[in-house]
Amino acid sequence: MGNQDNFKEFDFEGEENLRAIAEADKFNEWMYQQVVPHCTGKILEIGSGIGNISYFFDRDEMDIDLSDIREQYRSYLKKSFEKRAVLDMDIVADGFIDLHGDKLGTYDAVFALNVVEHIKDDKLAIENMIKLLKPGGKIIILVPAYQWLYNGFDVALEHFKRYTKSRLLGIFPTRGVKLIRSWYFNFAGIFGWFLVGSVMKKKLIPESNMKLYNVLTPIFKIADKVVLNKMGLSVIAVYQKD
Repeated sequence: MGNQDNFKEFDFEGEENLRAIAEADKFNEWMYQQVVPHCTGKILEIGSGIGNISYFFDRDEMDIDLSDIREQYRSYLKKSFEKRAVLDMDIVADGFIDLHGDKLGTYDAVFALNVVEHIKDDKLAIENMIKLLKPGGKIIILVPAYQWLYNGFDVALEHFKRYTKSRLLGIFPTRGVKLIRSWYFNFAGIFGWFLVGSVMKKKLIPESNMKLYNVLTPIFKIADKVVLNKMGLSVIAVYQKD
């Protein structure tokens, strides 16, 4: 399974958490709004899961291909998004260039939300995503922020680590791409993640929590503006290929 050392064929905890997060449509749309301004033309989503973010690209009739490493999710995506290509893609697979030669240099935007933290060789993941881009194409990466927030959720979800802005920027190549923007996202989420994961020691995100989170999303958007996106549960970077 390439370099994804702890890859497991059926991801129970991951699917349960994705289904809980699916309840939070306002929150998912807020995350979509972080990414979509940088997405034009032909788009590829790395690690689509059950399509929580894919839904919005599909709804807005954007030209997007979906992908996932697990058949568990690919079969779900094929049923939910019949008109979309669903690729079997391990972004750190041995022989990646040979496996996906027809896709190299073909996308205007490639994004991965909450994916890179699952991959031990995160630098290789970024390098391979960049190879999929056309010149001038953009790569958008969202990962969980702050190692001090690492808790049972991260263990259950098989996260190798959490990132700061500088740590995320540090896994991008120093040549061939330029930084467009980086920022933190979802400041209010820090408190929920710490309370439920670190204090209450939960391993799965409770669906009821996500429903409440959904209701409060408009307030959380304001909180991000108040802190000027200088802190957040996630950190995002956008680079452009030369």
